[in-house]
Amino acid sequence: MNASTRYIRPTGLGSIMNKVFNSLPRLGISVMGARLLAVRGRKSGEWRTTIVNLLTDVDGSRYLVAPRGHTQWVRNLRVAGTGELRLGRRVEKFTVAEVADADKVPLLRLYLRRWGWEVGKFFEGVTKDATDDELAAIAPGFPVFRLV
Repeated sequence: MNASTRYIRPTGLGSIMNKVFNSLPRLGISVMGARLLAVRGRKSGEWRTTIVNLLTDVDGSRYLVAPRGHTQWVRNLRVAGTGELRLGRRVEKFTVAEVADADKVPLLRLYLRRWGWEVGKFFEGVTKDATDDELAAIAPGFPVFRLV
């Protein structure tokens, strides 16, 4: 699997845990900043939802990072260019700009500092303490979107 097709599909217990954690933002419960991402399907046009960690950097810019790689929500967001972040009854509409691989290093490091305990297994041994070169090497496999 190359970086442009890297996709780790939830299986077994991970699939069950996804269902449990996806229900929390619907109830208005945010664990560590999690939101329910809603994006129109690129083929069906129907709303698709999944839980995401909303990353805010030191400048206040907000990002979505795909730790599982080029997932369905990533593909849908690329086509739609817009989506919604939901938490309970609150709905925030947004548009996105995809972040270039060369600009991902500090964002991936910040993401791993905040949620490495949760998503570290998807980073295949790369941690928040990795060198810039190590993070740059894996960047193509981890799509990042800036909310605008």
